[in-house]
Amino acid sequence: MKRVQIVQFIEQHKEEAIALLEELGKIPAPSHKEDKRAAFYKRWFERKGCNEVWIDEAKSVICKFNCDKYEDMIVLMAHTDVVFDDMEELPMRRQDNILAAPGIGDDTSNLVNLMMGAAFLVEYAGQLKIGVMVVANSCEEGLGNLKGCKEIFNNYGNRIKAFYSFDGYMSMCTSIPVGSHRYRIQVLVQGGHSYQNFGRDNAIHIAAQIIDELYRIDPPKKEVTTYNVGKISGGTTVNSIPQEAVILYEYRSSSEKCLQEMQKKFHQVIDKFRMQGKKINVEILGIRPGAGEIDQMELERWTEENIACIREFYDGELDLAPYSTDANIPLSRGILANTIGTVKGGGAHTREEWVDLNSIPAGMGIVLSILARYMDY
Repeated sequence: MKRVQIVQFIEQHKEEAIALLEELGKIPAPSHKEDKRAAFYKRWFERKGCNEVWIDEAKSVICKFNCDKYEDMIVLMAHTDVVFDDMEELPMRRQDNILAAPGIGDDTSNLVNLMMGAAFLVEYAGQLKIGVMVVANSCEEGLGNLKGCKEIFNNYGNRIKAFYSFDGYMSMCTSIPVGSHRYRIQVLVQGGHSYQNFGRDNAIHIAAQIIDELYRIDPPKKEVTTYNVGKISGGTTVNSIPQEAVILYEYRSSSEKCLQEMQKKFHQVIDKFRMQGKKINVEILGIRPGAGEIDQMELERWTEENIACIREFYDGELDLAPYSTDANIPLSRGILANTIGTVKGGGAHTREEWVDLNSIPAGMGIVLSILARYMDY
């Protein structure tokens, strides 16, 4: 694949990509409720001439190229969901080359660049040396818990040799996943009147003791490991002994072994209070795996090859830091994976998020350059 073909394709399709972004960015897509966007993607891929397109059980849109010809495949993915619960049209404003809307950078613009990559494959699929699966996946954000990506690996994991998640802003190229375990801890007691029943167990008091114990945990030192109580709630009035208190708690690490160690310590704290006769319910809200057993030298070499593709269209400083993305799934299974940003912007996870439309051609170039790695010249 010659660079001139990539540059020509970008020039011919850059305005189409921007128009697509302006249309797509208005469609609401909370995690688990991406139906409207899924239908849009399916129609778009089909209009572009993609022959194998469908929506799977997780509401991800899958587009295959030469996957029947080759046993091995690579997966290129960008997520459809945004962090906002809106079900009405998302607000959008444009000033010159700045386009602002909730979720416009994370991850709508990256997905648009990937969609243009699929259009590129329609023209050049005959040059592929491996099967390629393009996925507009569901449920990457928050308590979506990477459901869309997990579904892909449950169905095709034994065939996937390499994985790309297009997410974040240009400069990002990470091969280090940040895993997390998230819990809802519920404390239940009899409760009662603050005066007449003084001395009875207080759910908030017990919750506070649990929090104190959780913050006494010494996290593993092998890799950076963190923990946090993000929310507490409970009680009714100032003169009532609270019957219920709820804690939202998580811990994070790039190492799956560290996550397992934290899991053990977490349950030791909970068991300590249960042995005292306290009624405590624990609900798992989400699990994102950390890094599993993987050939680090091979991963570094492969990542450097991807960085070379990025460098063809981006000459700024690279961000190689750990992140929590869809790439957590393959990396936990020992499969080569990078998460790569393809747009310049800011304000992720705010309603004021924005992207620089002038960066779209370069981002498209990054996607196409990576695809060209798997093509015959």
